[in-house]
This record gives sequence, C-alpha cells and structure tokens, in this order.
Amino acid sequence: MAEKMILEIVTPYKKVVDTEVDEVTATGKLGEFGVLPGHAPFLTSLKIGELVYKNNGVAEHMSLNWGYFEVREDKIIVLVETAELAEDIDVERAKAALGRAEEALKKLTSEDKQFKIYEAALERAIIRVQVAGKGMRK
Repeated sequence: MAEKMILEIVTPYKKVVDTEVDEVTATGKLGEFGVLPGHAPFLTSLKIGELVYKNNGVAEHMSLNWGYFEVREDKIIVLVETAELAEDIDVERAKAALGRAEEALKKLTSEDKQFKIYEAALERAIIRVQVAGKGMRK
C-alpha cells in the first residue's frame, strides 16, 4: 500500500493543485467523505463545498464549486467548475455576494426561475467565507 497519493484539482481554466497528499476530505452529493492511500477506486459527484487535503500534517482548505472526484491507483483527480485555496479567497467580495444572494432570495419564491440560481450563489458565498476563515487561522 502506498504512503502518499497524488492529488490533481483541475478547473476548465487551469490545474489548481498537483501535489502529493496523505489524505483528502471533500463534500460529495451524499455527504462528506475521506480518502487515504490505498483507497478502493471510485467516482462520485461533488456539490458546492469544502475540500481539505493534508500533507505531512499540514492541512490546506479549498472552496469547490460542483464537479467530480475520482480515485484510481493512489491518484485523485478532481474536476470542478471553480476551486480556490482559502488564502486566495477575497472575503469582502464573498460577503458582498452573500448579501446580494440573501436580498434576491427574500424577493423570490421557490417557484421563481431565478430561485435556484440565487440559492446556489448563497451556498457558494457561505462556503467561501467559511473556508477563508480557516485559511486565516493558520
């Protein structure tokens, strides 16, 4: 069994992470899950959420926006719409987006076409603020 895994996180625009890790946790459609070296192969979808990877006891927190997570032969490939390291998140911008989404949702009902769009925007903003806070505590 391998002691490390390779983690690649890719967006449509660039490869965000390409490193060796000891463990990874992420937010799947069915809940949070973790992967250690030697994990059985699997493929799952990700929802808006946090991904944490550890290497030599140091944790890196990231905000992810929808995608797929695949484990195969001690290599993890994560394909997502967006991925931001905690220290790269503009907290003020995220808080502003959170406020805009909350205001828009107050004016809509769940039947409105825009409701799901603003609901997802609110979820993204909340995750970004939470993840950014974890990056500040390092």
